[in-house]
Amino acid sequence: MTIHQFLLLFLFWVCLPHFCSPEIMFRRTPVPQQRILSSRVPRSDGKILHRQKRGWMWNQFFLLEEYTGSDYQYVGKLHSDQDKGDGSLKYILSGDGAGTLFIIDEKTGDIHATRRIDREEKAFYTLRAQAINRRTLRPVEPESEFVIKIHDINDNEPTFPEEIYTASVPEMSVVGTSVVQVTATDADDPSYGNSARVIYSILQGQPYFSVEPETGIIRTALPNMNRENREQYQVVIQAKDMGGQMGGLSGTTTVNITLTDVNDNPPRFPQNTIHLRVLESSPVGTAIGSVKATDADTGKNAEVEYRIIDGDGTDMFDIVTEKDTQEGIITVKKPLDYESRRLYTLKVEAENTHVDPRFYYLGPFKDTTIVKISIEDVDEPPVFSRSSYLFEVHEDIEVGTIIGTVMARDPDSISSPIRQSQRDNTRGCFCENFGC
Repeated sequence: MTIHQFLLLFLFWVCLPHFCSPEIMFRRTPVPQQRILSSRVPRSDGKILHRQKRGWMWNQFFLLEEYTGSDYQYVGKLHSDQDKGDGSLKYILSGDGAGTLFIIDEKTGDIHATRRIDREEKAFYTLRAQAINRRTLRPVEPESEFVIKIHDINDNEPTFPEEIYTASVPEMSVVGTSVVQVTATDADDPSYGNSARVIYSILQGQPYFSVEPETGIIRTALPNMNRENREQYQVVIQAKDMGGQMGGLSGTTTVNITLTDVNDNPPRFPQNTIHLRVLESSPVGTAIGSVKATDADTGKNAEVEYRIIDGDGTDMFDIVTEKDTQEGIITVKKPLDYESRRLYTLKVEAENTHVDPRFYYLGPFKDTTIVKISIEDVDEPPVFSRSSYLFEVHEDIEVGTIIGTVMARDPDSISSPIRQSQRDNTRGCFCENFGC
């Protein structure tokens, strides 16, 4: 295109009619900034009528709780864009706390709170605003509803539902085993700042236990904690708001933790050899004594079963486990004879009945002891060789003539002198005869 052609086109464009649309206007208002639109509405006479959409404006929506100032706390300002500042409008407030808790300057629209407000009692208030013409008492704006939200401050410490908790965990638990979870609540606003953000820490109970800062879960912190060494622990947990930062409020609780028993201890006889005595005359079933293996565990973990596993008296004696006392009761199984055998030896075993496979490496969960049983002699009566004897004798026999012999044996090993006597109802026929 040549320069001459370009100039011709430019002159043609300048000569054409142009239209603009200045109907969209912007108006600055107090905070917050608001854009007011106007629209063209045709009239019957062809002229354009500009109608503006008017509205309420607030420059504050929040109120600080627990205000301690000497003056009323300023809440905010209601303002209509029809207010020319000549006092022709009157502002009216209604709704939650209007006229008592909240008062309004009917000329300026300024709202104040008359007393301290606790967010934990009520977090927000819903009010309605009205602007009317003082002369006609007619509203110049539609009634408008707005909310005053109470800004939270950190005025509540975390609290636990229980002052003292009780919990338990098995002894010998691995590090990190969960014991119990404690949870503190904070009445402050969780959606505003860190006033209600609680962090947990342990004040007492280390190095045995730890607590997760965010969850309050208490866990074991040492391996192989042994109930037999220590059974009870007292842990103090602190909950601190403001994310645990300096200046936060805090509350504490106590957790009493008990280590519960597991079978990590085998039974043990206190002696390698046990001596018992029994009379040879004891009948079958007689209890002659007991043995007992000690177990540091408790309950079913300490239960044992006794048995005779060896010895030269396995046929003569038996053993029964007494569940209540956890003793092994040794009883006579067959009749005893001091003259036949005076000493028996038994090998007795005690074994746990409930073994935990996790602790096999601490076993074996059984023990043995030697039981020596001495048979005691009983002074038994002499025994005649016959139950009756028959002797014949002539009449007129001389006194002192031997007419026969009777024999008695002392079953005891060391015979005692035997005194024999003869008696008859025939008077004067026989005399007493003593022999050895």
